[in-house]
Amino acid sequence: MRKLLPLCCWHSCLLLSYCGFQVHGADTRSQAHPGFDVLASASHYWPLESVDGIHELQETTGDIVEGKVNKGIYLKEEKGVTFLYYGRYKTSCISNPAQCGPEGVTFSFFWKTQAEHSRTTPFAFGGQVISNGFKVCSSGGKGFVELYTRENSMTWEATFSPPGPYWTHVLFTWKSKEGLKVYVNGTLTTSDPSGKVSHAYGEPNVNLVIGSDERQPKRYENGAFDEFIIWERALTPDEIAMYFTAAIGKHVLLSSTPPSFLTTATANTMVPIDVYHPIITNLTEERRNFQSPGIVLNYLQNMSLSLPNKSLSEETALNLTKTFLKTVGEVLFLPSWTAVSEDGAVVLGLIDTVDTVMGHISFNLQASEPQVAITGSSSVADFSMAKLLPKTMNSSHYRFPAQGQNYIEIPHEAFHSQAWTTVVGLLYRSVHYYLSSIQPASTKIAEAANYKHCLLSVSSCLISLEVFPTLKLSQNSPLVTVHLWHHLTQRQYIEATNESNRIFLYCAFLDFSSGEGIWSNQGCALAEGNLSYSVCRCTHLTNFAILMQVVPLEHTRGHQVALSSVSYIGCSLSVLCLTITLATFAVLSSVSTIRNQRYHIHANLSCAILVAQVVLLISFHFEPGTAPCQVLAVLLHYLFLSVFAWMLVEGLHLYSMVIKVFGSEDSKHRYYYGIGWGFPLLICIISIVFAMDSYGTSKKTTIS
Repeated sequence: MRKLLPLCCWHSCLLLSYCGFQVHGADTRSQAHPGFDVLASASHYWPLESVDGIHELQETTGDIVEGKVNKGIYLKEEKGVTFLYYGRYKTSCISNPAQCGPEGVTFSFFWKTQAEHSRTTPFAFGGQVISNGFKVCSSGGKGFVELYTRENSMTWEATFSPPGPYWTHVLFTWKSKEGLKVYVNGTLTTSDPSGKVSHAYGEPNVNLVIGSDERQPKRYENGAFDEFIIWERALTPDEIAMYFTAAIGKHVLLSSTPPSFLTTATANTMVPIDVYHPIITNLTEERRNFQSPGIVLNYLQNMSLSLPNKSLSEETALNLTKTFLKTVGEVLFLPSWTAVSEDGAVVLGLIDTVDTVMGHISFNLQASEPQVAITGSSSVADFSMAKLLPKTMNSSHYRFPAQGQNYIEIPHEAFHSQAWTTVVGLLYRSVHYYLSSIQPASTKIAEAANYKHCLLSVSSCLISLEVFPTLKLSQNSPLVTVHLWHHLTQRQYIEATNESNRIFLYCAFLDFSSGEGIWSNQGCALAEGNLSYSVCRCTHLTNFAILMQVVPLEHTRGHQVALSSVSYIGCSLSVLCLTITLATFAVLSSVSTIRNQRYHIHANLSCAILVAQVVLLISFHFEPGTAPCQVLAVLLHYLFLSVFAWMLVEGLHLYSMVIKVFGSEDSKHRYYYGIGWGFPLLICIISIVFAMDSYGTSKKTTIS
């Protein structure tokens, strides 16, 4: 049944054609499993080669032979090998779905892909859909099914998680009134009930080609397909489940009612098959090949959308949750992550995908007792899933997590529903470190938008709690309490403790209602807190975090004028007095040697202060961040260091005069000048080499 094919559009290429081959199999297994009765009713059936684990229905009139890629699928008859082309059957339901009538049509096959490699090669059939019919392909981490009817120029499209390195059953049905439905491994995955008008699609030819755009270099992936089947009617969900379980060798529990395609009664089918096991296996295998966060996000999103709507045992739910969160954790630690995390879009996409998967698992969790709870921990988050009847709650509130400084509390009175209620909690460990630069304009926080140039950053862990049915809360009802401790980076802590900054803390949540994660504080208010923790009161549940905004204090215009005036007047008076001081030292320069030594120190100290004051006055006229501003900042740094150095020299000289009365004065000249002017120069050179960007970058021409 198996043939490795270059699959286009990951890329897949398959030429299928019509043949009047009707299956009338006589396999004993058809009597043992009702799914083989569904298979026996197929209009066209190509089992291809035998594959372990996929059961087929053998044809008694001849062997089915696999065809070559460039020559289509063919079968061996008495007259020899006959190639299958749609060209001789232009009015066929298969070549033109519009001919199907109300019964519709069903296409089914098993599909898998293998290691990808890149090469350029001619494409056998033009690499595009050139007929009425359908198109199946996989590209960019998504699987696509597209069905087209030329008479009314309608197209039905649906996406699903593409097959991995394991056999995956893909089946899709179409009816003119119901549209397109796609089933993966026996479970309805996605659909397009209405379709859309598309006037430019393919070529007016009856051959069907599944391929890619031949204008682009082809990226092929070795793959295989098996058990290609066509029914000229749309199968029911029960029939699809029965066939899938028959094909993979699983048993079903049926009522005494015959299958629905043999009678008008509906079969009551129960499929006790762990359809989640292949998903867990694929996640475990695929995460070894992850390279780009964006591609992995697409893969996980498609996986979340294709999860089967089947019940999970507690063991399966726990395994799937741990495997999925471990996969997310490995994405966060990819080496290529740093460049992606700047905008936060991938992080928010991961959070949304985690919510989707966890919600699906909790909703389908089997509840054998009034309260079922699953808790665990991973490198990404601590998690909890519960399915309970609110009337069985014996505490005054529901808390997640049960212990710790970060938690969410819901009062018992908020659970109005008496039906089964699912609760999903997640406490992320490190996701907040990837959300450090948030533009206020991109949020729904009005207060933060007032300081549009001051970025927001997440300063706490991200915590999530979802309840279904949704809680109905209002300002007058008991509110949700969110208690979060802050986890500040070193830079955040320095900015927060700087007295020249003002700190704003917002109780925020991620709003995915628009399709993108947008931070908002609507319905949440900060009840209490400080730089260490925050307590919020909210009227809803979702992903919560504390956002911090650091706003530098700005003086009013009146204060700025007053301070500038004081600075100019004070510096000018200082320059005047220092000039008089230096002139006095020059006049008294003919005094004794001891006094000359002291006057030299005083003169150098006064000179350093004088030049520093003049440079400071000049710096007021330059814009921060410019080259002149940086030069002046370096000079100010050096001059003020020299002022302190000459003060040190003054102290050393006084020590020398008091303790060593009879010491030589002239021999210390060069040491004093080395300390007063040389030592500050050394410090400035080191600062320039390692921190030049710190000069003149603040709102003033100073070192920051």
